[in-house]
Amino acid sequence: MIVSSGCAAIADAKCGLLRPEAAYESAGPGLREICETVGIPPVLHVGSCVDNSRILTTLIEIVGEGGLGEDFSQLPVAGSAPEWMSEKAIAIGFYFVASGVMTHFGTPHPVLGSPAVHKFLTDDVEEMLGGKFFFEDDPVKAAAQIIEHLDRKRAELKLAPPMYTANKTWQGVAVGA
Repeated sequence: MIVSSGCAAIADAKCGLLRPEAAYESAGPGLREICETVGIPPVLHVGSCVDNSRILTTLIEIVGEGGLGEDFSQLPVAGSAPEWMSEKAIAIGFYFVASGVMTHFGTPHPVLGSPAVHKFLTDDVEEMLGGKFFFEDDPVKAAAQIIEHLDRKRAELKLAPPMYTANKTWQGVAVGA
């Protein structure tokens, strides 16, 4: 399931993904079943970009209910800002990483000029906080990295594997490859 906010949610709405019917058209069998049962679309809109704390509040509830890990870093979740455009996106990204969530940025980040800071944010910080950044401007490659991360986290929690087609594609796009 995707939880979206801000400009990304506008793009999701333009694609029709905020309609409950979109689950029949775009979601895989597992998500489709959940969406049909609850009557929700496959993409949930939680407000403006500064409302991202609502996403983390939901994760707090998931961890608090028990059964899916001890903290955010164990959950099969990821953040993504594929076309971020302001400094507030960087602050929100740091909030997610500091909370234990792997976070994708699609366009260049101001810290990329420093190899030491880049290594810290994309590698070393994970040991300290459980989350880390990754930077990828190609949306298909970014999606593949996110799916690989989600698959690994699902396996660590001993959750059933996702239901990909036999050649691990979704709507003709290779994922996790």
